Amino acid sequence: MSVRNIPVRTLAEVPTTLGELTGDKATLVVNVASRCGLTPQYAGLVRLQERYGDRGFTVVGVPCNQFGGQEPGSAEQIEEFCVTNYGVDFPLLEKADVNGEGRHPLYATLVSSADASGNAGDVQWNFEKFLLDREGNVVARFRSRTDPEDPAVVEAIEKAVG
Repeated sequence: MSVRNIPVRTLAEVPTTLGELTGDKATLVVNVASRCGLTPQYAGLVRLQERYGDRGFTVVGVPCNQFGGQEPGSAEQIEEFCVTNYGVDFPLLEKADVNGEGRHPLYATLVSSADASGNAGDVQWNFEKFLLDREGNVVARFRSRTDPEDPAVVEAIEKAVG
C-alpha cells in the first residue's frame, strides 16, 4: 500500500488518507510534542511551510506522547498550543504512537526508510522528520536534532518540490 493511501485521522478526528490531506505535495511528516526541548522546532517548520507551501509542499505534524510524556494534552489543547505559540497552519494528525505494538500504520511504513547514515528502524525521539516526494516515496529521513531549516533538509525539500 502506498503511504498516501494509509488511513489517518486529523487532529479534529476527521478520517482521511495522507494523499487526500496533502494532494500531490511533497510532504515533511514530523512527530511533534508540545513539552519537549525540541518544541521550538515548530518555528522552523512553520517557516518551511511559508517558504515552500505555494510550491507544492506541506508539513504534516503527528503529535506523539511516547517520548517522556511530552505531548499529554487533548486534541484541543495541542491545537491551541500550536496555533497560539507558533502560528501552525499546516495539517496536524491525531495523537499517535510511532513505535511499538500500537505503532500507527503510517509509521510502520516510514520507519523502514534509512537516514543519511543508513540507519532505519524506530523513531528515536520527538521531531524526527520524513520527507516524501510528490508520489509519496520517502526520499529523506532526518533525526530529531536536525533543525528543520538545516541546509540538508532545505536541499532535500528543494529537490522534492522540483
